[in-house]
Amino acid sequence: MAFPDRRTANVLLTILLFAVLLAITYAARHILLLFFLAILFAYLLDPVVRFLQHHSLLFRNLRGPAVVEVYLAFLIATALAAYGVAPGLLKQAGKLLDAAPALLDSLSNGEIATQMRDNYGWSDAQERRLKAFLAGHREDVQSLVRIGEQYTSHAAQAIGWLVLIPLLAIFFLLDGPYVAQVIVHLASAGGKYRVVQEVADEINVTFRRYIRAKAILGGLSFIFYSAAMLLLNFPYPFALGFLGGVLEFIPAAGWMISAAAIVGVGILTHSSWIWMAVLLGIWRVVQDYYSSPRVMGHELEIHPLMTIFAVLVGWRVGGILGIYLLVPTVAAIRAIWRRYGLSRAQPQSVPELVHTTVNDGYSPAGLQSLGSNRSQTDTAAP
Repeated sequence: MAFPDRRTANVLLTILLFAVLLAITYAARHILLLFFLAILFAYLLDPVVRFLQHHSLLFRNLRGPAVVEVYLAFLIATALAAYGVAPGLLKQAGKLLDAAPALLDSLSNGEIATQMRDNYGWSDAQERRLKAFLAGHREDVQSLVRIGEQYTSHAAQAIGWLVLIPLLAIFFLLDGPYVAQVIVHLASAGGKYRVVQEVADEINVTFRRYIRAKAILGGLSFIFYSAAMLLLNFPYPFALGFLGGVLEFIPAAGWMISAAAIVGVGILTHSSWIWMAVLLGIWRVVQDYYSSPRVMGHELEIHPLMTIFAVLVGWRVGGILGIYLLVPTVAAIRAIWRRYGLSRAQPQSVPELVHTTVNDGYSPAGLQSLGSNRSQTDTAAP
């Protein structure tokens, strides 16, 4: 027999093909993340598009004009928000960027403790404790500086993504059903079209519920940020709250950016930024370990503990991309298993149960005769 034989060669070629596909996926992970975010953005706008498609006065039952109307409304709202809020925010952001190096230096050398004593009337003991705390965490402060420089270097890429994601979402809104049908036909080349179509429907429903859950969490963050900033007399409470709600769609990095923006504005405007930072920390704990697991679990029909587990594992394995992919993937696997795994396992358990009862001396016919004898006895009883 020649070595390797045909079966071994097929196995090796299959393994090699999967390895090449995994390597290509890893190399293109950023592009895949960009397209995945565009798909999620299309899911976010799809309910509005479908509403306009069925209720538009001029272009009823036409999807293309409905997409155009949604994007025009989005651009007009963005322009109005930029006209009313952007000048002040840009001015505050410029001040923040100018004051950031001095603030970081004061954090690293402990001079901020003296400033806190002068501005808020702290005692000497409080000043010494803060200086000792900052001295013990000097390396952490320096790591914050490096992280800030890293985020600044990626700011241009993030802005580019913010432009590309809505543009790519247009194609998914217009041709999404056609693309899905092409993928279903390719995946059902073996003749299992109905099964593949049902799996695609389950994945579609899962993504819709996932986006709904993210929208609910973003709305909760918007309400909390706006209420907290109104309570503490922060400038631009609704604009910053809206920014925090939108950034809630970005795992991990989103809340960090919104918290940095809110606290930075508070520092520059001499607002109660310390209390705001405390409230932001409390809200983050509530959001990560109470609101998010329960909202995700309710919408995706998975246990809250499984949601926390999927988020932690996804962050460890793939970062932001892992968080985005693993939670809906777990929900989709559960939905598919609930439809097919349980339905296939249930008929197989019935013969085993009947076989066991027959071995014990019972049979369906015997049970029927037993029931009929018992009914006759009950009838004959006085």
